[in-house]
Amino acid sequence: METMDKRYLLDVTPGPHSLPRSYSGAPWQNDQPNSLSNQHCHAQQGLSSPYNAQKERARRQLYLASSICLVFIIGEVVGGYLAHSLAVMTDAAHLLTDFASMLISLFSLWMSSRPATKTMNYGWHRAEILGALLSVLSIWVVTGVLVYLAVQRLISGDYEIEGGAMLITSGCAVAVNIIMGFTLHQSGHGHGHGHGHGHNHGTSSKEEEQNPSVRAAFIHVVGDLLQSLGVLVAALILYYKPEYKYVDPICTFLFSILVLGTTLTILRDVVLMLMEATPKGVDFTAVRDLLLSVEGVAALHSLHIWALTVAQPVLSVHIAIAQEADAQMVLKEARARLQGMFHFHTTTIQIEDYSEDMKDCQECQGPSD
Repeated sequence: METMDKRYLLDVTPGPHSLPRSYSGAPWQNDQPNSLSNQHCHAQQGLSSPYNAQKERARRQLYLASSICLVFIIGEVVGGYLAHSLAVMTDAAHLLTDFASMLISLFSLWMSSRPATKTMNYGWHRAEILGALLSVLSIWVVTGVLVYLAVQRLISGDYEIEGGAMLITSGCAVAVNIIMGFTLHQSGHGHGHGHGHGHNHGTSSKEEEQNPSVRAAFIHVVGDLLQSLGVLVAALILYYKPEYKYVDPICTFLFSILVLGTTLTILRDVVLMLMEATPKGVDFTAVRDLLLSVEGVAALHSLHIWALTVAQPVLSVHIAIAQEADAQMVLKEARARLQGMFHFHTTTIQIEDYSEDMKDCQECQGPSD
């Protein structure tokens, strides 16, 4: 094959003289033995991957935070009842939502650990994302109810506030939310497919990626902390100026809006993941250029990057190689570079011979920016 510029293409029709090659981690299947390595493609994936460690750490965080949360919910409901304070009850309701969201997150973590089936062949990892979405929706519902109650209270004016009980309860709420915050804080189309394919299930070493379930719970708690601070300020005002009782429902309005705002970033990330967007931390162009830099690669197409969860990016690509290139070497080098730089959870690479027909195929062009 004559010297050519490497091209980035999508969905290329194989050349008429291309030889079918298939590689599934060990030997070639066109009677060409693998003289380089017979290492199985899962050999480097240990039983205790960073992703599994992350899930276990997230599970411990959620267990501890939910226990603290449940204890104080009971205390805050009692305190809010004694103080006749809707603002305190609002804070208790948000804590209840936090508690429910943590239970949802724990359930989703358990679901995501279930093995893959023939129907759910990727496993149940997306349960984490659905759990985070349900958590966001739940706080929207509860906030709407509390705003309605605050409006009713302002209209009727038939309520009295016990400033002392409200002050004690709101002070404790601030302390408990700080404790839970520290507990949850995280540091940190297609043409022919008759050619070869390689696949690899690497593990992401980016432990700093935030678990979406814990992140959702943490943002809930941050929102509650801000609201608790507002309730504390309101309690101080009502303790010294009982006639300013309208401060109580006004705080409910202000901090309900604030809490709703904190959920928007989670909702955005969840929607992008469900829409199979390129995950955060992975540059599409950088991945493309890295693959084109591999010796023997003439073009690539059908490059897709998505994620099962925040910490599990996935890639599939077709690589067209020059006629003189060693397909197995290209496959091994491409896989090694991808894992070394981007730590994909799963990579699926199909090797095929380059064809001049790829240049003119409209379906084989790259995606727009």
